[in-house]
Amino acid sequence: MPLVKCPRCGERTEYRGNEHRPFCSERCKLLDFGAWADGEYSLPAEPSSLSEEDIEAVERARLHRSAN
Repeated sequence: MPLVKCPRCGERTEYRGNEHRPFCSERCKLLDFGAWADGEYSLPAEPSSLSEEDIEAVERARLHRSAN
């Protein structure tokens, strides 16, 4: 049976027949889910600022779309 590394704790665990895969246990699965819910995993992004002209264009497009 193939062994995989738990993405949470690093323990080697069987892939087949493991109801918690890719995690080794329900605990690791729930800890990982909690980390996602708390925003611990995120993609870096640069803040962007829109010009007044950009904001007006978006607003016009939104109004046009809702009118149709």
